[in-house]
Formats: sequence, C-alpha cells, structure tokens
Amino acid sequence: MKVAVVYDLENLDESRVKMIDSVCEALSKHHDVEKLPFGDDFIERVKTFDAVFNLSTAHLQMHVPAVLDVLRIPYTGSSALAHALCTDKIMTKIVLQHYGIPTPNFFVVPVGEEPKTMDFRPAIVKPSRQGSAKGIDADSVVESVEALKKAVKRVHEEFNEPALVEEFIEGKELSVGIVANEVLPILEIDFSTLPDGLERFYSYRVKHYYGEQTRYFCPARIDEDLRRKIEHYARMAFKALNLRNYTRMDLRVRGNEVYFLDVNSLPMLTPNYSDIIKMAEAAKLSYEELIIKIFDDAVRCSRKL
Repeated sequence: MKVAVVYDLENLDESRVKMIDSVCEALSKHHDVEKLPFGDDFIERVKTFDAVFNLSTAHLQMHVPAVLDVLRIPYTGSSALAHALCTDKIMTKIVLQHYGIPTPNFFVVPVGEEPKTMDFRPAIVKPSRQGSAKGIDADSVVESVEALKKAVKRVHEEFNEPALVEEFIEGKELSVGIVANEVLPILEIDFSTLPDGLERFYSYRVKHYYGEQTRYFCPARIDEDLRRKIEHYARMAFKALNLRNYTRMDLRVRGNEVYFLDVNSLPMLTPNYSDIIKMAEAAKLSYEELIIKIFDDAVRCSRKL
C-alpha cells in the first residue's frame, strides 16, 4: 500500500522527529511510505495515498481524522469524536463515571470563577484540555482553599480553560495500554528514586526532565486480582469511549482500589521513551511489530465501516 505518515510541523521537537522517522522506517519494510505534514495542501496531497499512519496531535487531534473520514481514507488511531472526548479530561471522566469505571472525585471551576470550598483533600488542579502534563507542577497538589484558589487562577490565566479539581490519590502510579484490542503488560511508574524535594507524581518537569531518574516496572508489581481488575476496566473504557487501534490510560491504585485518571487516545510512539513502547517490549513486541500491528488493525477496522 501507499502510506502517508502524517505529522504536525509545529512543536516538532527531537522526540517527535525520532518518532516520525522510526514509524516510517518500520512501515517502509512492508509498504511504500512517505512523510506528509498537515498543512495547507494536505487535502489534495493525501488523496494520492491508500492509507495514513496518523501522528498529528494538533487541533485537539480532531482535524486529520475528520478530513480522512470525509475522504474515506483508512487511518490509524481513533475517530475525531473519540479524540474530542479524550482530549477533554472533564468529558472523559463524565463518560467513565456513567459506565461505572472508577475515577477520582472531581469538580470543575469555569474560567472567571473561583472555588469556595474543598470537598476532598489533597486535591490536584489540572487544565481540562492539555496533554503531556502541561499545567501540572508541584503547586498543583493543594490542601487548603487558599492554595486551591491560587492553582485554579493559574490554570485560568495560563490556558483560558476550565480547571479540573480532582481528588489526589496517594498510591501506585500505573499506565495500561491497549493495542489491537489486546491489553499490554501494565506499567508501574516509580518516583521513589527522584531527587529530594521533587514531586512524586507526573508533573510537567518530572515527565519531561526526570524520565531517566524515574524507575519503571513492567509488568507492574501488583497481584493477579488487581491486574485483572485493571484490564477489565481498561477494556470497558476502550469500548465506552469508542477508541480504536491503540491507546494508553493512566491510573492510580490506593490499597486495592483502582482510579482511572486520564485516557490518551493518541499516545506518543517514540522508541526508548514512550510508556506504550515499554509495555510493548514487555509483551515481546519489537518496535516494528508494534507499528505493523497498529497499522494492520486500522486497515481491518476500516473494512468493517
């Protein structure tokens, strides 16, 4: 097949360049592959391809899938609607709650308003529509109304979007991936080896600057009952949010209780960096095998539509 690997010209950092090149290399062993940036001439150019491996995360991840659906060109990843749900943390949690999938207690503070009370503490304050831990720092976890007001105001001013105030779950940080309807080995993120004074959760600086000092265990150090529970809820979430091909979900475990925090409908696929790559390696999947598995599942899904 003639396959376009679609990517964004903006925010093209070293990690994304490595991901684009690696996906192209893996696919080129099986297909005729070309890089295609999402730009002004995208619609005309993409019409010449049989399928797309979509790596575009701009515009809340919706533009490329919406265009490709209209053109009836198969592509990897979920639909525009699924991305719209998952890139809005508030809507994601509403859907999870509706389907009985456990998620921390939360409330929302619209732009221009401020919270008057705290129904739970500690709480963590997040922008509602940002990915990659943007807007989350050491001061995002709060224990007083005054600290809460300050964190909410910062989110409003920095991002001009509602602030999600969520119960902060003390416990293990885990991530679970699904590829082609198969649940990968669960990943445990261990912050205990980080420098003293650094937050023990995925803040922006921990995620992007302390990855090498963070320990990862895959499979996670959890018992079989907990593993089955997480897999069960992950499959439920995958279906409830109408996801396709691959995804990664972040969660915390307190005691024996599971709390799903976030769903990434288009996770990064950077070799030796991305969490879902670590899970695939634990499942004995090479990088090339993972990329082909995602692509083949996308083609199969398109034939059913």
